[in-house]
Amino acid sequence: MENSFSLNIKTPCSENFNKFKPTAQGGFCDSCKKEVIDFTKMDAQEVAQYFKTKKAKDTCGRFNNHQLTTYPQTPKNKKVLSFISGIGLACLAFFSFGTAQAQGEIVKNPEKKTDSEKIQDQTSEKTIIVKGNVSESSIPLPGVNVVLQGTTTGTATDFDGNFEFPEKLKKGDVLIFSYVGMESKKVVITNEDSAANVELKINMTLDACVLVGKVDVKKVYKSKRK
Repeated sequence: MENSFSLNIKTPCSENFNKFKPTAQGGFCDSCKKEVIDFTKMDAQEVAQYFKTKKAKDTCGRFNNHQLTTYPQTPKNKKVLSFISGIGLACLAFFSFGTAQAQGEIVKNPEKKTDSEKIQDQTSEKTIIVKGNVSESSIPLPGVNVVLQGTTTGTATDFDGNFEFPEKLKKGDVLIFSYVGMESKKVVITNEDSAANVELKINMTLDACVLVGKVDVKKVYKSKRK
């Protein structure tokens, strides 16, 4: 069971953040007599890291609207997994090469395919099952809209930012990824891994969606059962 946490501001503060006395991490509110942390310039990973510390208790903060969402407690370290996988593949290749050397070279005559098999191969090459993960600064984004350009066909990412497009796609198809507070992104499909890892960026032009107030932090429990 993986622990995550969600951020929310139940009662937004009516004070003007721009009039606060500047501090190292934001501004000082004279009404509350405490520092208000400015999270609007932080990425998702920095926000998640802040709320893992003890100083996060009773935090007042300034957020972009899209930042008030669910964060995983421990972001996945994709680089480490890739490195370990690389070592495993290298070892497998080494032993496979040794086995082939020991057994000697075996020459096989290519098998001729029937007409029906050729048609099946051509059909399978035309369509692609596309699935992947959407994140912002390595933090998975749930609820991202994934739509095939020029249609209304689409899906949304799950709790972990994963998705599988409901229809098979063709090379050249374009998927549009959109999320509140983020810049939309278009991905051209060339193979099944075209959208394996999609990274969205914060839309810095959205000045109106800013909330200030005491942060409500709730733990989210995800069951391993499907």
